[in-house]
Amino acid sequence: MNTADYITTDPDILFGKPVIKGTRIPVDLILEKLAAGETFEQLLKAYPSIFHEMIQACLLYAADNLKNIIVHKAA
Repeated sequence: MNTADYITTDPDILFGKPVIKGTRIPVDLILEKLAAGETFEQLLKAYPSIFHEMIQACLLYAADNLKNIIVHKAA
């Protein structure tokens, strides 16, 4: 899956936060709701403008961005 098909950033939309394309739904909101225990089905019902692959793209977007974080051990 190519997250760029579903996730975008635009300085004119939510100050450039990553959002689901064609919406003002930020990726972090979807991630927070999933972390709080909401299911894909609940999110799809709450946000009828999105579909299953968009939620998956949010998860993959987060995973891809975490891969680029370098952690240093404290001395």
